[in-house]
Amino acid sequence: MTQTNRFVRLFAIVVIGCLIQNTKASERRPNILICISDDQSYSHTGANGDPVVQTPAFDRIAAEGLRFTHAFCDAPTCGPSRSAILTGQAIWRLEEAGNIHSTLPAKFATYTELLKKAGYAVGYTGKGWSPGRLEPGGRTTNPAGEAFNRQTLKPSFRGIRPTDYAGNFAEFLEDIPEDQPFCFWLGTSEPHRHFQPGSGKKTGKDPAKVFVPPILPDHAIVRNDILDYLVEVEHFDGMVARAIAMVEARGQLDNTLVVMTSDHGMPFPRAKATLYDAGSRVPLAIRWPSGICRPGREVNAFVNLSDLAPTFLEAAGLTPPAKMTAQSLMGIFFSGDELAGRSAAFIAMERHDGCRKGGKGYPCRAIRTKDYLYIHNFEPTRWPSGSPDPTACARSIPFGEIDTSPTKTFMMEHRNKQFVARLAELAFGMRPAEELYDLKNDPHQMVNVAGSTRIATLQASLRRQLFDHLKETKDPRVIGGDADWDHYPYYGKISTKGWTVDAKNR
Repeated sequence: MTQTNRFVRLFAIVVIGCLIQNTKASERRPNILICISDDQSYSHTGANGDPVVQTPAFDRIAAEGLRFTHAFCDAPTCGPSRSAILTGQAIWRLEEAGNIHSTLPAKFATYTELLKKAGYAVGYTGKGWSPGRLEPGGRTTNPAGEAFNRQTLKPSFRGIRPTDYAGNFAEFLEDIPEDQPFCFWLGTSEPHRHFQPGSGKKTGKDPAKVFVPPILPDHAIVRNDILDYLVEVEHFDGMVARAIAMVEARGQLDNTLVVMTSDHGMPFPRAKATLYDAGSRVPLAIRWPSGICRPGREVNAFVNLSDLAPTFLEAAGLTPPAKMTAQSLMGIFFSGDELAGRSAAFIAMERHDGCRKGGKGYPCRAIRTKDYLYIHNFEPTRWPSGSPDPTACARSIPFGEIDTSPTKTFMMEHRNKQFVARLAELAFGMRPAEELYDLKNDPHQMVNVAGSTRIATLQASLRRQLFDHLKETKDPRVIGGDADWDHYPYYGKISTKGWTVDAKNR
């Protein structure tokens, strides 16, 4: 037998084995446990290479399942990202839900509703769909499911929510029969700011070992701020570890599809609320022994978190609605990651906290490929990180799209110093209509090469690819029609010193 024939025979055996495995999996509807942190970037897990953080739960899921290296949120802002996850649609298709502090109209079906109709027990703890108001959208319950939030604990540090997320999951499990499939959303508020200063050091972490991304100044204040953030990442991971142990104790772990991810990137300048990798690239690991062929793989295909909704439905034996434009990951579970249509991710933002005159947003769209990030800013005359004038911001802070933090304060106070000036300009300054970053030479997206003659053809190609996708998925910014994101009601708390909303926003 030739070497080629041996390979073909071995491949056939693997394929047949996977077919049998997936057939058996389809006979038993899997449980679904989706675990979502709040504001965690891709890099900050042990499996993804961070030198300080300890994330045994994520690392286990990655080792026993799939670790995705190119997973991106649909929007680098809480509510819109969660709306996309629940509906399987891009945010520009979701009307008001494209904004934070808005609503998710009931006409947009969620995977949770469809699973509940199919007999699943559906619940959530902590941060589900949020922040915003449900009633204006015609909903009476959180789209993530029935709330389980009674169990509490004493946090190790200030800033950590006293919710015992894992304890609430245990209460949910106690309420359902063991033979009923479940879908549960475990959503922590961590590592959302604010952090207790010095908590990282108190847990024995060494600031000298922190990796400071080049988008931030390498200073003791920044290093310790990152350490404090990592403490809360570990809190999330610990909750997931407890939840996994509970499912394992019930003897159901092998037929439970466990997902661990974050809604978007870390709460630092030039990260959260931006389309750069620090704001949009997220950790993603999925474990499901009954449904994943060849576990332990690294998946390099490009995925958006909205792909989870059709994945969950297909795993449960349901057909996703046609309006769910995201792509199921079931093909990756079965055969591999080199699939057609998986060479790019698409990311968008409309109104985050409306920290500009009149409460307007910063509409932008991006396409991220293996080698390039192309961003189109529809309103380049607006301040991307919010106005420097705090009275123009709902939060009454300068550059209000960036959360208040020691790092932000340090950069603002030292923005005229040589070692901070360029980074501060990247974080707080204006941006052109088009941005293009060569990721091989500039992985942290700090040098905009858009407009360069040597790359003009490539820039045009990426622009066309992005806009073709936006047209196909009916983005009002591109095809025309109502693009009312600047005027939809804002249901967040508005500082008495902040901007005054117009009539539509009242």
